[in-house]
Amino acid sequence: MSSQELWSAVAGYVDALCPPDAILKAALESSAAAGLPGIAISHAEGRLLHLLARHQKARYILEIGTLGGYSSIWLARALPDGGRLVTLELDPRHAEVARANLAFAGLSDRVDVREGPALQTLRELPREYTAGFDFIFIDADKESYPDYWQWAMKLCHAGTLIVADNVVREGSVADSKSRDRSVQAVRSYLELVARQPGVLATVMQTVGPKGYDGMSLALVL
Repeated sequence: MSSQELWSAVAGYVDALCPPDAILKAALESSAAAGLPGIAISHAEGRLLHLLARHQKARYILEIGTLGGYSSIWLARALPDGGRLVTLELDPRHAEVARANLAFAGLSDRVDVREGPALQTLRELPREYTAGFDFIFIDADKESYPDYWQWAMKLCHAGTLIVADNVVREGSVADSKSRDRSVQAVRSYLELVARQPGVLATVMQTVGPKGYDGMSLALVL
């Protein structure tokens, strides 16, 4: 059995212990039917985000990169009554699918899907969310990760947890000579996180059906 086959088998076993419900399955199916790329987080990663956001007692969550709303459903389900998720999506088609999936999940009233380049949309948030966000999830174009970190620092407060997906890049993140712009951007992101005063951070490597990757977790102290 190859490593990939083993990772997938373990993921299948774990998912069977706590299987996705009909709403989560429908979100993935509708996204695939609409032609969206199959790059949503895994079921286990979704549960991890949900657990982290609930542990944070997050009332205001920011997500950069919506896709079809699969991760948005996980995050929005962690919100208390009156909580709010702001999720940013560049592609209007993706945003349309996400809104439909969130509506089917009964979460439209607590999720604000905003269309447009995130680096423009982010400019609106400091005056709207003056106290900052309790939880920030970054899962969008990798070349903008360093800029997203700078915005996360403007939109956080003591206690905010910032999670960034796809930071290991099948191990390429360790290659300082890589010519891949996404790899170089992620390396810059991780170096910014490591140098940021008052932040406790780590990188967690992950394996699963989509291969080998990882997440960065940073707690603002």
